[in-house]
Amino acid sequence: MSDPVFFEPARRYSAGEIAAAVGASLADASLADVEILGVGPAAESREGTLVYVNGKKNETHLAQTRAAAVLCRAEVASSVRAGVATLVARNPQQAFAAAARLIYPQSVRPLALTGETGVSPKAVVEGARIEPGAIVEAGAVVCAGAAIGTGTVVAPGAVIGPGCQIGRDGYVGPGASVLNALIGNRVVLHPGVRLGQDGFGYVPGQRGPEKIPQLGRIVVQDDVEIGANTTIDRGALGDTVIGDGTKIDNLVQIGHNVRIGRWCIIAAQCGISGSVTIGDFAMLGGNVGIGDHITVGAGAQLAGRSGVIGNVPPGAKWGGFPAQPIRGWLREEAALRALVRSQVGKGSDDV
Repeated sequence: MSDPVFFEPARRYSAGEIAAAVGASLADASLADVEILGVGPAAESREGTLVYVNGKKNETHLAQTRAAAVLCRAEVASSVRAGVATLVARNPQQAFAAAARLIYPQSVRPLALTGETGVSPKAVVEGARIEPGAIVEAGAVVCAGAAIGTGTVVAPGAVIGPGCQIGRDGYVGPGASVLNALIGNRVVLHPGVRLGQDGFGYVPGQRGPEKIPQLGRIVVQDDVEIGANTTIDRGALGDTVIGDGTKIDNLVQIGHNVRIGRWCIIAAQCGISGSVTIGDFAMLGGNVGIGDHITVGAGAQLAGRSGVIGNVPPGAKWGGFPAQPIRGWLREEAALRALVRSQVGKGSDDV
């Protein structure tokens, strides 16, 4: 059985073309015509590939590399093996990402899985408005009153609920569900995303918890990407809002009435309770938990596994549980380790 390759290069590029496209400079202009067939990791370089090394940490790979070209900083360029095209960039990782997008454009945005165009005869579309150029694949369901813009792909098994609106050049992945939602342009929803289900709202009653009606919507603005199996609840009375350009990883839970600003980064397994406000350009590490009715200021950064139970000022860097300014948290961790080591020295058990 042949080894499958899921992403093929759009075409072959020369080192000079790549350098010009990503804003790098060639250390040796005579190697501008070196041909690049693909990309790969520096530690496992193959002939014909482009690799990158970010600083001196992995400098040892440069002398033995079999790659055709290397993206690196000026400080390590002299370590590259002779005959390898050296592309010097201030930020090699960023330049490498740009080069990979150029070489493998189909890897950046999901495409239709079945190769169909238009509305598949095997899709269920009832009373919806589908702009020319949109694709609804076999097995998808688009309910009455929904609208889907041109260039958007609705993958097999996806469900678009009644009255939902999805902008242009977007993607709704296999098995995703979109309910009570307004979605902007160029939004990518990966497989299994759940948008717009009711929030977790209850009040104590005589016979147990009684449900609070969840009457709001979810609004996802332009250029948002939402990872596989992430769930975002609709608002209770107002809207849940995800701002322009925000990127959300897999397996994230976002509660009702949450408002997330523009260009935020939210890593996997974060849990954001209801009515939280997160400012523009905030960054949440993996497995962060945020209690309800909390504000995280613009530009704030939360370390992985932080537990946030109070408001976070704009631009702050917090970590720990409960979360606090990161320097204080690191000092506490260091003091705790020192205490443990001192007890070990005294012969304490179970340490």
